[in-house]
Amino acid sequence: MTDTHAIAGVPMRWVGPLRISGNVAETETQVPLATYESPLWPSVGRGAKVSRLAEKGIVATLVDERMTRSVLVEATDALTALTAARTIEARIEELRALVRTCSRFAELIQIRHEINANLLFIRFEFRTGDASGHNMATLASDVLLGHLLETVPGISYGSISGNYCTDKKATAINGILGRGKNVVTELLVPRDVVENTLHTTAAKVVELNIRKNMLGTLLAGGIRSANAHFANMLLGFYLATGQDAANIVEGSQGVVMAEDRDGDLYFACTLPNLIVGTVGNGKGLGFVETNLTRLGCRADRAPGENGRRLAVIAAATVLCGELSLLAAQTNPGELMRAHVQLERDNKTAKVGA
Repeated sequence: MTDTHAIAGVPMRWVGPLRISGNVAETETQVPLATYESPLWPSVGRGAKVSRLAEKGIVATLVDERMTRSVLVEATDALTALTAARTIEARIEELRALVRTCSRFAELIQIRHEINANLLFIRFEFRTGDASGHNMATLASDVLLGHLLETVPGISYGSISGNYCTDKKATAINGILGRGKNVVTELLVPRDVVENTLHTTAAKVVELNIRKNMLGTLLAGGIRSANAHFANMLLGFYLATGQDAANIVEGSQGVVMAEDRDGDLYFACTLPNLIVGTVGNGKGLGFVETNLTRLGCRADRAPGENGRRLAVIAAATVLCGELSLLAAQTNPGELMRAHVQLERDNKTAKVGA
């Protein structure tokens, strides 16, 4: 008989430690990555080594945080939709008070809207404490929608989710307005570390970033993205820490910046849609609890602080893998040689086990 409650096992290793500073955390920590792509572990490990050789490590700055849910209502016509939108935005304090009655941690911080014909898309934006906040935002939006349908004339129900949120889809609006944690990570790599550890030069990394990440993505029609493989590190980190893995769709939208500073390499990754939490669905599994505790994200802190810590660690992990891959790709054959060697080593280890 098939076990409907089995757990799929994905190989996981701890890599690092990473050195992190910034406005959320000052720490050195190893990070867990669950992945079938075994070369990811040493690649992120090389980036982590570079972080320890830089004076400030990876400087991670939390810029913003919000979880969103958009509801859809139908108005009798466009003018009625506009009148309703203005009424709703003028009543934000009333709506904030209503949200506080349905959640201890949800906080309504902003309301945005868009009108298309007679349809009104309302985007509610919330703070959600240590949770990633999907369910919290949906519950609050459901309460708000019911209240608005009763008290705002000329509108009727369309949907509890109007795809203007936007959840698990690559869209421009999330990159512009943000969804989840918006984190910028920066690393200044000394010239000797660039040459001896990354086996490249700052000039080569800058040129590749322009040609590959920026121009290549532009030609491919990418949406507010210019990176090599943010999704690889995010998926590994998400699976290891009990996150909703589908959120790597919007989470992997982000931009890499690289500058040659007299031979030193300035390298930065901006992730405006990093959706992580330390409580909620998926966090009750034993290995997740263990991993979050080891990351220092189960400490007794004010609501939201553990979630912010997890976000900057995730963002720093992304930078490590991105830097290592781009450095490898500046040298002909290096990437493939590493993959072949690592895969061969893994097969040998399995045979000898």
